[in-house]
Amino acid sequence: MAPTYTCVACTAYSFPMLAPAHLLVYSSLLGAQLYQSFLLTKIAFQALPRPAFVSLQKRLFPVYFGVQSLLIALTAVTFPLGPSALLHRRADWIPLVAAAVPAALNLIVYGPMTRRIMLQRAQPVPKPAEQEQLLGQEVAALKKRFSSAHAMSIHLNLITMGATLWYGWRLASALSFEG
Repeated sequence: MAPTYTCVACTAYSFPMLAPAHLLVYSSLLGAQLYQSFLLTKIAFQALPRPAFVSLQKRLFPVYFGVQSLLIALTAVTFPLGPSALLHRRADWIPLVAAAVPAALNLIVYGPMTRRIMLQRAQPVPKPAEQEQLLGQEVAALKKRFSSAHAMSIHLNLITMGATLWYGWRLASALSFEG
């Protein structure tokens, strides 16, 4: 006889399709975060020349931040007790909000800022020889701005992943295994 898995928190729910959808959406969220952050970016950085890497990143990260934000919203909407029940369960909605806020900041503020500065850095600007020192100062300022924006984006992404894992821990704690 195969073991059965039940969600203790879901025993009274009246939305039978939400639980499987919720698990699929949540696992897609976590999988996308881990794949993008730890595999794809590292492999692309090591394998591609800088111009190709920059070209890939400028196209990839806006999509990633959008999909990440969408999957967080879908995780909330597919909450097994019904989306409105999520509001009454503080221990469940706090990690989702803790994931949604930094994800939204990356989508709306830091992702576009980092992308814009990255593109400015990637474009060589021909300058006359007398302006070479000024060019060096501009490049240094762009590097500093990029480093700050990129570091903030990385940290926001890590916070989002931490909150996603926190929510996953809460979700897994609601499962009971019988068999």
